[in-house]
Amino acid sequence: MITIRRATSKDAEVIIDFQQKMAWETEQMTLVPEIVYKGVNAVFNDPTHGQYWVAEDKGNIVASLMITYEWSDWRNTNVWWFQSVYVLPEFRRTGIFRSMYLHIKNEAYKGGIAGLRLYVETNNSKAQHTYEALGMKSHHYKLYEWMNE
Repeated sequence: MITIRRATSKDAEVIIDFQQKMAWETEQMTLVPEIVYKGVNAVFNDPTHGQYWVAEDKGNIVASLMITYEWSDWRNTNVWWFQSVYVLPEFRRTGIFRSMYLHIKNEAYKGGIAGLRLYVETNNSKAQHTYEALGMKSHHYKLYEWMNE
């Protein structure tokens, strides 16, 4: 049985490992271990950065994601952004992300959060289908960014 729970700092090592795996899998990027270590732990040390959630199967973490916050002056509340979603390959397409999403959606609803958002790579059609099956919609926004690399 899958258990969804808010992550604690004791989960940082697994989350760091997942971040490194995801970066390589999605962008063939090798993360600097010291930086991702500090980045993940910064979330646990300062909750204004976000919150991690994990899914466990028989006591083992099999998926994680991070929620970050966007203040909406139009709605006078936050929008939660899903980021850093990672599910171990052998647990993909088993409903784990769906369970995490529905759990977090319920938490957002209870907390008066305006909505949930995420961004996805344009060529990741499997993820896009998953999000659409959950009732999420791709609206009229395009993402633009500048990254100091």
